[in-house]
Amino acid sequence: MVRCGSLFSQVLSLVDRMTFHKLVLDHDAERHAKGYSSWAHFVAMLFCQLAQAKSIREICGGLACCVGKIRHLGLYDFPRKSTLAYANAHRPWEMYRDLFYHLLDRYRGSMTGKKRKFRFRNKLLTLDSTTISLCLSMFPWAQFRRTKGAVKLHLLLDHDGYLPTYAYISNGKRHDVTVARRVPLTKGSIVTMDKGYNDYSLFSSWTDAGIYFVTRMKDNAVYEVMREREVPVYGNLIADQHIAFAGLGAWQKCPHIPSIYRRPMRRWSRHQKGRKQLHPPYQPRRRWQERREQSHTHPKSRTASRTALPGRKRRAACP
Repeated sequence: MVRCGSLFSQVLSLVDRMTFHKLVLDHDAERHAKGYSSWAHFVAMLFCQLAQAKSIREICGGLACCVGKIRHLGLYDFPRKSTLAYANAHRPWEMYRDLFYHLLDRYRGSMTGKKRKFRFRNKLLTLDSTTISLCLSMFPWAQFRRTKGAVKLHLLLDHDGYLPTYAYISNGKRHDVTVARRVPLTKGSIVTMDKGYNDYSLFSSWTDAGIYFVTRMKDNAVYEVMREREVPVYGNLIADQHIAFAGLGAWQKCPHIPSIYRRPMRRWSRHQKGRKQLHPPYQPRRRWQERREQSHTHPKSRTASRTALPGRKRRAACP
């Protein structure tokens, strides 16, 4: 007999049922409920997120396919579309907000992430944003384009456990730099981000606050090299430079001298068998020439393997 649950039941086991029912009583979530419990509503919406369901029909149809296997989830029957839609419209959302913060406080200390040989002494964070599409007829306040609606989620991710530290939801037209100025960051932390947060005044404010940041410069950035350091010969860096922004008004926005690191571009080549091989970034031709010369001078080279074996006659060439 199999004595292990499904992955979905293992995810649900992280939620304490006593705490969940306490939140239901505190928010009076099951008031005027006729058989459809808050736990069944929570399981259905969590299934919607994990299965990436796009409609209520997909949620009810997905749970209906495994009616005999949902007893271990705490459900006795799959929900109907009208019942689930009514619960989404009338159940208090504050209960799930308090449940989220309870789970975050409970598992924040236990989830330390994967242990690696190299670890930063400072706090490593990642700042990014994503656009969530919405139906403009149902959410007219989230107008993003002429016929489209969207909101933007700005998230600060902590690499110690990969849990969110800060989240902000804005309209789809809000720029990333505008929200980045509001993100609370501690002194000495390292923030990694993409080109969307490239703003010289933001870099200056973070430098004054003692915050380190790692990003990619734009292709049209104007700067002058103030100081250059030596880099290892066989490393992954091409240059280590201290620069000063020389664009129009850039020096007034960021008078500091940041460091810039250049890494080589990796080229992929496809062989006849369909395998991909990564070329070495430094002096590939010289290394291959040395290996080719050594293979010709070595006694077990390709030319030596083509010689005739003893006791075997070679076919005479045609005149």
